[in-house]
Amino acid sequence: MKLFRIGLIGLGGMANVHINGLKNVPNTTITAICDVQHAALEKVGDQLGIPPEKRFTDFHKLIRDEDVDAVVSVTPNLVHAEIMRSCLEAKKPFLSEKPFTMTFDEAEELKRYYEQGPVPAMIGFSYRYTPAFRYAKEWLAKGKIGDVRSFSVQYLQSWGAAVYNQPFVWRLDKSVTGTGALGDLGAHMIDLAHYLIGPFRELSANLETFISSRKSLTSDEWIKVEVDDFASFQARMANGAAGVFQTSRNAIGSGNQLEISLYGDRGTLHASTLHPDKLVWIHIDEESGELVEKKLDVPQRVKLSQWEDFAGLLAGTPSGSLPDFMAGYENQKVLEAVVRSNEWKRTVSVEDLSARTLE
Repeated sequence: MKLFRIGLIGLGGMANVHINGLKNVPNTTITAICDVQHAALEKVGDQLGIPPEKRFTDFHKLIRDEDVDAVVSVTPNLVHAEIMRSCLEAKKPFLSEKPFTMTFDEAEELKRYYEQGPVPAMIGFSYRYTPAFRYAKEWLAKGKIGDVRSFSVQYLQSWGAAVYNQPFVWRLDKSVTGTGALGDLGAHMIDLAHYLIGPFRELSANLETFISSRKSLTSDEWIKVEVDDFASFQARMANGAAGVFQTSRNAIGSGNQLEISLYGDRGTLHASTLHPDKLVWIHIDEESGELVEKKLDVPQRVKLSQWEDFAGLLAGTPSGSLPDFMAGYENQKVLEAVVRSNEWKRTVSVEDLSARTLE
């Protein structure tokens, strides 16, 4: 079994998730790390036993390093596109965190560059690997609820609620993120819908910033918040299904929950990260004619981590669930449609969206 040497870019909070995930994949090992913070480099480097010469502050140098076979990028949105382009230039496979890019213009440019010289690529839509969602896809393929006519998706967190007095952090900085809850949480909702149901046709959206200022982390200054903390939109999918989406950072009591309800002409499926190993199936029993609700245990064979799938991608054997480069691009297109719909106060066609339509 080939051992894949991984270079990790970005050593913030999410880096620990990737470090721990990669530890459980026997044919991957982290051989180089990169961050702009020397303290983080020292701490993580010592933990992982990374030699000083493989601790970089310049991600270009890590990507070009001959002892790095593939890159995992866990940075703020601002540099997603630049890191992916650098990987494409170096012909290095990569896993990049979502959202795909900070802007749709970046996504369009990156797509053109990718088409000139593609490499194995994965975008970090990690919730595709929630067992309940993977099992739901299998049940949809088997026609267990018939054709999906409508569905609802919500992704709720609570850390931004006013009662917690959350100060101004990078996730609230438009110059770093581009959008707020939409790009951070909404990107996962969009990908889940695309994964289970298919492409988007059109949508109508509303973005809100309910907490318009936050206290600085380093002073008594109050800083204006220019990104959304709530997003909602209605969508029509390419197959005709109608969807309702909602995401918020201010939902008190919701630590971190992503859930979807799918309503077909023969039944209903409910799946949630709150119960990742359960799938709820509601249908009319053929023999009794009665309404039946079953809580299904997700079988072990369905379970797969995103890091196992990334290793499979590097080995040339990815699963059919892997969110590839184009999944990231299509996701960014929907994010842009949401932003434009909110600005233009009208329904926006996702299918027809291009850089020209935004001018």
